[in-house]
Amino acid sequence: MAQIRVLSPVGVVKAQTVAVPSLPQSWNGRTVGFLDNTKSNFDRLVGDLGALLRERYGVAAVVHRKKANASTPASPELIDELAKACDVVFAGSAD
Repeated sequence: MAQIRVLSPVGVVKAQTVAVPSLPQSWNGRTVGFLDNTKSNFDRLVGDLGALLRERYGVAAVVHRKKANASTPASPELIDELAKACDVVFAGSAD
């Protein structure tokens, strides 16, 4: 008699706790980064948000970087670059 091998589609969940720092009390003089997932219109959104942050809140610089594509994670080098250059980084998506 043949045997049937049954596989479970349930994966193993690995939980990791990460401490998330508070947002700054003041944005004045800060560098804000945006991690773009390459979906349509995010570049336009970043341009408008960056201008607003500089005009209203005194942000000194805005850094805009793109991932290779929407379905893959950002490279460790890209994350490292944003971590070194920015005080706060927002990851975003748009359509």
